[in-house]
Order: sequence, then C-alpha cells, then structure tokens
Amino acid sequence: MTDPDPALLPPELALHDDDVVEAVEVVAEPDPADDDPGPEPRVSGFDGIGTRRESRERALALLYEAEQRGIVPPAAVVDQLPVPPEAFAGELVVGVSDHLAEIDDRLRSYSVSWPLERMPAIDRALLRLGTYELAYTDVPVGACISEAVELAKRYSTDDSHKFVNGMLARVADEVRAGR
Repeated sequence: MTDPDPALLPPELALHDDDVVEAVEVVAEPDPADDDPGPEPRVSGFDGIGTRRESRERALALLYEAEQRGIVPPAAVVDQLPVPPEAFAGELVVGVSDHLAEIDDRLRSYSVSWPLERMPAIDRALLRLGTYELAYTDVPVGACISEAVELAKRYSTDDSHKFVNGMLARVADEVRAGR
C-alpha cells in the first residue's frame, strides 16, 4: 500500500506513524454560482401543519398500541417509550386517556347499531382522538374531522373514512353547537 498524497488529506488530520489510510475520496466542493441548490430541506413545524399532522399520527399509533397491549390508562404507554413523543402527540394521548370514559360514552350514544367494542381498533382510536380534539380543544372543526378522515383513509378499511367522518360530524354538532 502506498502512502496517500499529503495534499489530498485535510490539514486538520493528524496521522501517526502506525495509522493506515485505506482510502481517500476527493469530493467536489459545491459551486457557489450554481443557481439550483437542489430541493429545499423540509422544515417541520415552521407553519405548524407538518408537526401537528405528524403528532396526530403518532398519537393514533400510541393509542392503538395501548389498546392492543392492554395498557390502562392509555397514557401510560407514553411512560414506556424510550424517547418521549412530541409535545402535541403526548398532549393528545394524555387528553384522550383523561377523558376516556366521557369520550366512549359519547361515541356509544351515536353508534347504536355498531357498538364501540365491535369497531376496528384503529377506528376506535381515531374516533377517540377526534372526539377529544372536538370536545376539549379549540382546534377548528374542519381540521379535526379532515385529519381524522385522512388517517382513516391511510390506516383503516376502505369505508372507514366515511364512518369516521359521519361520527365526528355528529360529535361536532353536539359539542361545538354553542361555540
């Protein structure tokens, strides 16, 4: 093996006599005159849209996980995470957990022919999440419902988004009527 050309090595690299250089890669410096620097890096959270959507998705996953693992109260799932979720996701999970009995009662009152216990677990978690946002936060009705519908389209059955939309619309009529 031949020693690399010292001109190719960075000046801050201090090699000792017993060090072995296996490869040297020459990388071209970016051209400052280049008008197309490539795609803009994603900056989540600047306008709040990405972060809140991602947080709802994470909250949904945590609520689903809590139910599948039989974790009671559901907020205890957050304590078992090696890294806490983003603040909004944690707030949603804790909020659903704190109001679970009232949320489930409200959902049962609207879903007479389809008991809460018979719903797919993901739909149940979505409805709980959406109901919490509608009843206990100031998030606009349209945002609550459309976010839940989008998550239903992504993670549940082909017709679940219609069911979630109808259920949350009824919840919104009740809890936001006076607002």
